[in-house]
Order: sequence, then structure tokens, then C-alpha cells
Amino acid sequence: MSENKALLPLVVVVGPTASGKSALAVRLAERLGGEVVACDSTQLYSGFDIGTAKPTPSERRGIAHHLMDILSPQEEATAGGYRQLALSVLDGLRQRKRLPIFTAGTGLYLRVLLEGLADVPQRSEELRDRLRASVEHHPSGHLHRMLKRLDPETAAKIAPADEQKLIRAVEVCVLTRRPVSEVLRAGRTPLKAWRVVRIGLMPPREKLNERIHARTDAMLEQGWMREVQALLESGMSQNSKPFDFIGYRELRAVLRGEITLEEARGAIQQATRRYAKRQLTWFRKEQGVRWFSGFGDDAGVQAGAIEWLKAQGLEELTGLA
Repeated sequence: MSENKALLPLVVVVGPTASGKSALAVRLAERLGGEVVACDSTQLYSGFDIGTAKPTPSERRGIAHHLMDILSPQEEATAGGYRQLALSVLDGLRQRKRLPIFTAGTGLYLRVLLEGLADVPQRSEELRDRLRASVEHHPSGHLHRMLKRLDPETAAKIAPADEQKLIRAVEVCVLTRRPVSEVLRAGRTPLKAWRVVRIGLMPPREKLNERIHARTDAMLEQGWMREVQALLESGMSQNSKPFDFIGYRELRAVLRGEITLEEARGAIQQATRRYAKRQLTWFRKEQGVRWFSGFGDDAGVQAGAIEWLKAQGLEELTGLA
């Protein structure tokens, strides 16, 4: 047996939001003896269900799903934290001889899982507080100018208004006394013992936009507004990270009386379309993806994906009938 085939298979389904990644993953799990692992920064949070498109119990069809509902809204999701959680899940799946099937919506998390994470320092709340205070006492663009002096390469990749990323980049530069770009290039440990097989969903753009609009309507009909209201009434801070997610920020604005529901609906649909475009731009750079032009819940796409996986040797390795 070749060295490649001696590795354990790991399937990744990539694609934009609303492309049917979850439906395809469940179907593959049924046929290959697998379990689904979410690779989505929003689905990690408990209580934020409808707007993050977590599959319902009926949609999961008895298939185990991992890395959903594991963070409280007060916690901060990070790519490094996700990797540690995913590695633990993979250990369990290996021991139980179950095939991991990742549904990847957050490209950065997938990259960090597969390629590793640089050895960056932990957050320093004291330094962060000082950086935030400096923003208040200097003209606009202060943090970006600071980063440009410390690391021009990284500064060119971060928008001057993105305070969160700027603070982290400056923080790493100060704590390591090295440009963050240099730190990120060093010390990565890629995922070992797994043979990664990638499937991609790329529906026609017009049809994807239609589905995004229809899904937004369906989410609102399913009680998305009630979910947001219940979260706010629970005493949760309105500044919690998940309220920055698409849809949650708009519906929070409706409850505050700042915009109408119809205005929120249009804003959600537009933001989701833009997000889907960014996801496709990211995932097109992934190497070795077998792309399918339809949706993941389409029987033809599902059959094509299964046949392709057979051709990659997963029938032999997983007992696919």
C-alpha cells in the first residue's frame, strides 16, 4: 500500500453559504460511515442557531455533528482554539474508526487546521487596553500608521478601520519584537496522519443568490427575530461577539427601532451575497478541490461526489458499499 493510502482519509466539503454543504456532508456520512465536523466560526456559539444555519435535528438524520454549540457568547472564537478542538475530535473519530467530514465555511479555520498555526503569543489585555486608549488620544488611522512602521507587509493587508485586527497585529509585533508577517511564516506544524480529500460546491451565481434570498425569508419565518429577542432578554450583552454576525446585528437594530424589518431583510440578503462571494474567492485558492457546479442537496451532485470519492480509494478505506 502506498504511503498516501496508508494515511487515514479526511473529507472536506467547501463552498459558499447556502450551497448545501451540510446536506452533502450528511449524505456522505450516511454512505461512508462518517461523522460531520463543522468548520464555521459562527456555529461554535450556543444559542445563535437560526441565523448561523446550524442543521436541525431532522436535517442531521441521526448523524453525529461536532464543534457546534461549544462556546458561550462571552467567549472569543479563534482559529488556534478551533484547531485544538478539532484535533481532539479527530482523535476520537480515529479511535472509533469513523470518517471525519468537515463542512468548511470559514476558510481561515480550515487553513489553520490543515497547515498549522504559527507560534504566536497569547493575548495581553494590559497591552490591548493601552492600544485602545492610544486610539482615543490620536487622530484617525493611528494604529494603522503604527503597524506600518512595525510591519509594512501586514499593514498593507489590513484596512485602517479594522481596529480588532490592527490591535492583534501590533500586539504580536510588540510581544515578539518581530514583524507579525515573519512570525506567521515560522513554526507551522501541518496536520499529520490524515489524507485530506476536498470536495467543493460552486452553484451558478444567480441561483445561489436566489437561494440566499429564499433562505433569509425562511429563517425569518422560522422565528429568527424571536431568537434574537430572547437572547437580548436573557441579559446577554448586546456587544457580545455573535451580535456582529450577519443578520443578528440587523435584527438587533430592528428591535432597537433603528430600521424596519424589511430594511433588515434586504441588508441581510445583501451582506450574505457579499459573504458568499468572499468565501468563493478564498476557496478557489484551495489546492486539489473537486468542484461540483450544483447544490449539495441535489441528488445528482451527491451521487457524483460519492462516485468521485470511490475513485479516490475511500471505498476501500471506509467500507463504502
